[in-house]
Amino acid sequence: MKNIIFHIDVNSAFLSWEAVYRLYHKGGNLDLREVPSAVGGDVSLRHGIILAKSIPAKDCGIKTGETILEAKRKCPNLVLVPPNYSLYEQCSAAFMDILREFSDVVEQYSIDESFVDMTTACHLFGTPEEAAEQMKNRIRDELGFTVNVGVSSNKLLAKMASDFRKPDRVHTLYPEEIRQKMWPLPVSELFFVGRATTKKLFSMGIKTIGELAAADPAWLKSVLKKHGEVIWGFANGVDLSPVLDAPAPNKGYGNSTTLPRDVTSREEADRALLALSETVATRLCADQVQARVVSGGIRYSDLSYVSHQKVLDIPTNITVEICRAARELFGELWNGRPVRLLRVYTSRVQENSLARQLSLFDEVDYGKLAEVDGTVDAIRERFGMDAVMWAAFLNQPIDHMSGGISREKREVDYEKVNVL
Repeated sequence: MKNIIFHIDVNSAFLSWEAVYRLYHKGGNLDLREVPSAVGGDVSLRHGIILAKSIPAKDCGIKTGETILEAKRKCPNLVLVPPNYSLYEQCSAAFMDILREFSDVVEQYSIDESFVDMTTACHLFGTPEEAAEQMKNRIRDELGFTVNVGVSSNKLLAKMASDFRKPDRVHTLYPEEIRQKMWPLPVSELFFVGRATTKKLFSMGIKTIGELAAADPAWLKSVLKKHGEVIWGFANGVDLSPVLDAPAPNKGYGNSTTLPRDVTSREEADRALLALSETVATRLCADQVQARVVSGGIRYSDLSYVSHQKVLDIPTNITVEICRAARELFGELWNGRPVRLLRVYTSRVQENSLARQLSLFDEVDYGKLAEVDGTVDAIRERFGMDAVMWAAFLNQPIDHMSGGISREKREVDYEKVNVL
């Protein structure tokens, strides 16, 4: 039986979800998807970049990741709305629920896209194209936003197909269609080919996916190493990866935060590192794993970046241990210049040990510290994130649970937002 794989991608996801919520739940009259609009961070908190954009905004030349100031220069009448990740998580969950009604094998690739293996379920809905149309239309009619569905025999080609003309479309890209539909495209549109690789391929005289597919794989490997082999296979439609209905275990846990203002004192940096360490430790505990390596990173005000790592004697998921290592790394890295961003990352993750190896030199009861962390997590789970916090964060500009999705991105006070 030939594999039947779908890739479903929400059109302008964050922007679409915000538009639908405003129209159907907040009494809005303006459909953000039909005008130049974008979801953007707060410039005052130095998160002022474009996170998502409407198709009319894209037509104005606005790109995801550019600053709000750059976007405003291109489109002075751009409608900007704040991010609301709590809403996005709800919309993503509803989207995934519909996909699971079509197949048991669903792999969530990101918050707004998924792969679905329809090989054994497709016959229940008709041809692959008919099944894809039903899926697409159900999402649009029941949830109010549109998706593109790519249909093929493997994940790579299905993903490439879903990126064809948007929005609200079904596209196929079977192996026999590669020559006609994929090979004429610019090589930059091939999955796994980023800006640096595109520039390198251009210098080699390779400008289309078809030219990459026809190139000598040994030559590509000699220039681009293993990556050359991978993208040559992709250009020829080769992808053997299965659709995984259970996510692979995390290999590392980390968080970073752009600080409200440049940090110039060790006290401020230590406070931010405590916040990051606590969010990382909370995630490690939730997954019942421990980390052996702690890494620290600093981005200075001139955007230069430095990092370093430390191997712990004993794996841990305890906040104070991770924080102590992060602070040691900061002390080794920091040269006294203003700091814009801090990062704490853990790796070499393993399942929780049944017992901690004791040391003659331990002056701390780590068992009690682990119990404290667990109790704090339980209280926050029941009463909210702010139910318990370290006293060091009282009346301070740094959020006590910094990192990842920041507080101002998680909830929007629509009483203070002008819903058009």
